[in-house]
Amino acid sequence: MSNRRLVFMVAGAILCAAGCSDFGKVEQGRVIGYNRKSGQVTLIRDSTGGQAAKASYDALPPISVKTPSDPEEMGPEPAAGKLMKVDLEKHDLVIFDSAANQFRNIPYQAIEQRGNVAKGTGLPVVDKVKKTITLYWPADKTVLTFSASDELLALPADTWKSGDVVRYYFKDPVQALRMMNVTRTDLTKS
Repeated sequence: MSNRRLVFMVAGAILCAAGCSDFGKVEQGRVIGYNRKSGQVTLIRDSTGGQAAKASYDALPPISVKTPSDPEEMGPEPAAGKLMKVDLEKHDLVIFDSAANQFRNIPYQAIEQRGNVAKGTGLPVVDKVKKTITLYWPADKTVLTFSASDELLALPADTWKSGDVVRYYFKDPVQALRMMNVTRTDLTKS
């Protein structure tokens, strides 16, 4: 084998190893906090890692990721919310409790439940006089009104809102290189 050929093979192997070893990763989560000014997105990751048919946003602790420095690498800004799950059959919902930094199950008694609602415009509504909370659960396209204790009525309004789902590409876990708002991106129009 000639020296020239050996040099090209070694150089090619080095370039390939250097280029191939620097692949990034993709992660997905539900947004529980977003600071537009600092570009910080706080989210609960999908514990299934995209391996299940249905995502499960329950991987604690929450993580914070900085939005891409290039605005062209980010889709619509995410909306934050702490409503993680609503089980309409078991009459149970799950919220993220920021003060305790953990999930909280809340059994509820439905007063009204309407399905096949396209959007939950103007929701959630916390009515302290009637002692009810009305929220929209996008996964089932359902508007739900339930009676609430004073303790639940005192929680911030974003407790009863489902945050957007974002997917992001990164090499450094605290800095997204690309970010897509899965909830607000219509892939049928691409």
